[in-house]
Amino acid sequence: MIRSAILLAFAATTTLAQAAPAAAPLTTIAERSGFQSTGRYDEVIALCGQFQKAWPKQVRCFEFGRTPEGRPMLALAVSRTGALTAEQAKKKGVPVLLVQGGIHAGEIDGKDAGFLALREALENKAAPGVLDKQVLLFVPVFNVDGHERFGKNNRPNQRGPVEMGWRTTAQNYNLNRDYVKADAPEMQAMLALVNQWDPLAYVDLHVTDGAKFQSDISIQVEPVHGGDEALKVAGAALQKNVMADLKAQGSDPRQFYMSFAKEDDPASGFIDSMAPPRFSTGYFPMRNRFAMLVETHSWKDYPTRVRITHNTIVSLLSQVAQHGKEWQKLAQEADARALALGGSDFPLSYRTTYNAKTIEFPGYAYTREHSEISGGLWTRYDENKPQIWSVPLRDEIVPDFKVAAPLGGYIVPAADAGWVGAKLKQHGISFKVIGADQMSAEVETFRATKTTFGKQSFEGHQSLAVEGDWSRERRAVGKGALFVPIAQPKARLVMTMLEPRGADGLLAWGEFNNAFERKEYMEDYVAEEVARDQLEANPVLREEFRKKLDTDAEFNKSPEKRLEFFARRHASWDERYNLYPVMRTAQKF
Repeated sequence: MIRSAILLAFAATTTLAQAAPAAAPLTTIAERSGFQSTGRYDEVIALCGQFQKAWPKQVRCFEFGRTPEGRPMLALAVSRTGALTAEQAKKKGVPVLLVQGGIHAGEIDGKDAGFLALREALENKAAPGVLDKQVLLFVPVFNVDGHERFGKNNRPNQRGPVEMGWRTTAQNYNLNRDYVKADAPEMQAMLALVNQWDPLAYVDLHVTDGAKFQSDISIQVEPVHGGDEALKVAGAALQKNVMADLKAQGSDPRQFYMSFAKEDDPASGFIDSMAPPRFSTGYFPMRNRFAMLVETHSWKDYPTRVRITHNTIVSLLSQVAQHGKEWQKLAQEADARALALGGSDFPLSYRTTYNAKTIEFPGYAYTREHSEISGGLWTRYDENKPQIWSVPLRDEIVPDFKVAAPLGGYIVPAADAGWVGAKLKQHGISFKVIGADQMSAEVETFRATKTTFGKQSFEGHQSLAVEGDWSRERRAVGKGALFVPIAQPKARLVMTMLEPRGADGLLAWGEFNNAFERKEYMEDYVAEEVARDQLEANPVLREEFRKKLDTDAEFNKSPEKRLEFFARRHASWDERYNLYPVMRTAQKF
C-alpha cells in the first residue's frame, strides 16, 4: 500500500489553498497557487533543467521531438540505477515506466502531479527506494502546442485549473486517436521514444468528461481483455493493486470508463469495452507491453484531481519496483510466443456482451425534465444530495471478429512499398525488401465484395470498411516489394495494421482508398453492344441475367447496374478494382 507520507504535500483538500513558499525549490506554479492554477510550458522547460541540475546523477532532461510550432518535446529519465539512457537501461536490464501527461492538454493533472511525485521520489519521501529498481520516463506534456493554446474556458465541463490548454494539437489532431496511423509529428516523436526505450508500461493520464457523480477515478489496464494470455493475468494484477492503493487513500476507483451507456441517462448504467488500437490502451498490448489509462473525474476540483493522480503515479512506481523484473520476463516471453503467431486465430475486434450485473454506484440525486431549449431531456444533478444508484454494468468482453494469421507474412507491392515501409518503421516493425522479381508466387489476395466509405472526414481521413475474404491465387511479386514477416515480436501490431478488416488498419483509415475507386468505364452505347454479343454467345450467361432480373428488384430497375453486369465480364474490366494491394503468403522470403 502507498505510504501515508505521500499525502504530506496535500494534507487535505482544504489546506491546498495555502500557497507553498515562493522560494521553495523545484515547486510548481500549481503548488504555489494551492493547486488553483497551472503553469505555461516555459515552466516545464525550466523545471526539466532544474531537476537535472539538482540531481545530475539521477535525472537527465532531454528533447525527443519538436512540435509543428517549433516547441521542444521534453522528457525526464529518472533513476538511481545509473541507467539514464535507453542503451544503459537495456544493458542493465532495468524496467522502464513511461508516464505521460497532457495528451489532451486541457486535462493537465498529470503534469503537476508528476513533477510532485518525481520530487518526492527523489527525496525518498514517497515510496522510498523505488528509483533503485526502475527508470521513470516522465513526459510532462505530450501535446505541447495544444498546452500553449491557453484559456479560461477551454474545458467548461471541468473544475480547474483557472486556465488550461486545448484538447488537440496545432494541426487539430487528437493524439489519442493517432497511435496506429501516426499522422501527427508529435505521435511520430513519441513512437520513436517508445521504440528507443521499450517501456514495460505506458501510462496515459487524462481527465474524463461526463456526468456528476461521486467516484473520482477510473483505472483501465491492458492486456486484461485482449493480448497475450500470460500478460493478461499480470495486467489484471497491476490494475487490482493500483486500485487497492488508491482505495486505501480514500478514493473510489473504478475499472471501467465512467460514461453512461446512453448519453446523459444515469439509469442506463455503464458498458466496459476493449479499446481499439487507435488508443494507448488498445495499442500497447499489440506490442506485448502494459498500458494504463488513468481518468480522474472532471467535476472534482483541481487540488483533488492532482492529489489522486499523484497517488496513482506513486502506486505505479511501487508496483514496478516490486514486480517489474517479473513482468519484464513475462513481456519477453510474450515476444517469443508472438514469433509463432502464424496460423493462429487473431481477434481484430472485441465486443461487450449483453450480460449485465447490477452495481451500487455513488452518484447524486437528479431529475430528467423536458428542456424548452433543446426540446429533449435535461438532466439536473443536486450535489448536496448524495445518492446510491443501482445501475447495470456490462463488463463481459469477448473477441468478436477473428482472422487466422498468415503462415509467412504479408507482401506489399513495390508501388506502395515506400509509404507503407515508412509507416512500419515508425512502429519498429521489421520487414525486408524483396531483391528480385518472382513471376509467379502462391499468395492470398483479398477482393472486397462490399465497400463502405465514411460519410465525413475523421482525423483528416475518409474511413473505409470492406467485406470480403482472402483467397489463394498465383501472382507476380516484383522487385522492391516488402515482405513483412509474421514471425516477429510485434506480430499482433503487424496484423492490426495490415489486415483489411481491422478497425484501425491502414485500409480502415483510408490509406488504400484509391484501390477501391473505379477509374475506368465503358460508355453505355458500347456496353449495350457488348451485352448483346455476350448474351448471344453464352446461354449460361443469358440464364444468369434473366434470374437476376427476376430476383433483384434494385438490379432490375437500374440501367447502370444492368450494364455493369456485362462490363464486369468483359476483358476490359479492371481486375485490380477492389483488390487490396497487400497480399498474404505462407512463404518466408
